[in-house]
Amino acid sequence: MKAKRFASVWDAIEETPGEAENMKLRAKLMRVIIDTIAREGLSQAQAAKLLGVTQPRVSDLVRGKTDLFSVDTLVNMLAAAGLRVDLKIARQR
Repeated sequence: MKAKRFASVWDAIEETPGEAENMKLRAKLMRVIIDTIAREGLSQAQAAKLLGVTQPRVSDLVRGKTDLFSVDTLVNMLAAAGLRVDLKIARQR
């Protein structure tokens, strides 16, 4: 039996290509927020204040709880941190 190969872990675990793309986008947005928190040297409490959320939400974020965040929520958090989202759409290969 030949092992099936996937381009992303999300492609392997999500039921549909749309769900996989949604999770990939959320993961990328979360990574930018996490990197910003680390680069600024913010505590979770400081990050929560900056992002307009509670400290437990920041904890969920840094622990990679991707399923707990919508794209809208993550975009709002990025905007609160003074960041802008630039979207690029490409054909699947």
